[in-house]
Amino acid sequence: MFYWVMKRIFLGPILKLLFRPWIKGLDNIPAEGAAILASNHLSFSDSIFMPLMVPRPVVFLAKMEYFTGKGIKGKLTAAFFRLTNQLPMDRSGGAASANSLDSGRDVLAKGALLGIYPEGTRSPDGKLYRGKVGVAKLALATGVPVIPVAMIGTDKVQPIGRRIPNIRRIGMIFGEPLDFSRYAGLAEDRFVQRSVTDEIMYELMRLSGQEYVDAYASTVKEKLAARKAGKAAEAKNAAVRLNPAKDQVLKPGSVTVIGQPAGPAADVTSGPPATDGAPGPAGSVGAALEDSAEAVAADPLPETDNPSGNLPTERVADAGNVQELPLRDRTPQADDGGPGRGTAAAV
Repeated sequence: MFYWVMKRIFLGPILKLLFRPWIKGLDNIPAEGAAILASNHLSFSDSIFMPLMVPRPVVFLAKMEYFTGKGIKGKLTAAFFRLTNQLPMDRSGGAASANSLDSGRDVLAKGALLGIYPEGTRSPDGKLYRGKVGVAKLALATGVPVIPVAMIGTDKVQPIGRRIPNIRRIGMIFGEPLDFSRYAGLAEDRFVQRSVTDEIMYELMRLSGQEYVDAYASTVKEKLAARKAGKAAEAKNAAVRLNPAKDQVLKPGSVTVIGQPAGPAADVTSGPPATDGAPGPAGSVGAALEDSAEAVAADPLPETDNPSGNLPTERVADAGNVQELPLRDRTPQADDGGPGRGTAAAV
């Protein structure tokens, strides 16, 4: 009752008005009797649009996670899926998946339409991925026809991770029924199961125009998730952290270069580094001159006679050394850290 009311009165008319779905091959669906609707899977909304456009009720095998959610939201989601004719499908493999297929077999035994996604999960990038053999097992065990269904544009309406759909037109193509009665009695043959599945996937590729990838979508999703996690870890490790070693003491005036490993701090000077404990030439000339000037001011130099007897002399303090030079020998000298002084500093 809920399914019919939502489809005919409430949800159905609104969705048709907003998304204006176009359809091809709807007459390929039998008016009565069981059949499997095998569809590509681009979006969560595939399970809404396709049953909406099919005149008969469609029972879908949906992933188990939709029925096991916790809290109020989880319970409401599970109730919605059950009321819209969807059954839980355990995709873990083994006996659990076999039991889920038994539920689908029961639906077909009642002469109903069963919807299934051979890929097992939504496509991560819009491509068509390798089908799982569950659809072949059902078709071979029941002998019902398989109708390939190509959903068009639903990945643009509601991409993975998007809750509110985009309003745009979507489409669907129902292909001609596929009959696998020629494999009667070979339902348990793995090679036959794979052959039937590949034939169904080929029809889906032809109808949808998708690029086919011979790999399971679930495997590709796991690899993408692992790659994303690896990139996040690399970005975290590459983050710059100014965290010098505990035993390292930075000198006053030292500069920490971002992006280089922590090491001994280096003095910023304009000349080569100092050797044997002496200050570097550029960074220490000015300091030496100041020290010399202070020393001379404290102890003025006495007057002396001209040693050469010809030229007057003058005592000069330069870089901490006091020299007596003839005036004619004084030549402009350039300070390592700036322009030429012209004359030595006279005292």
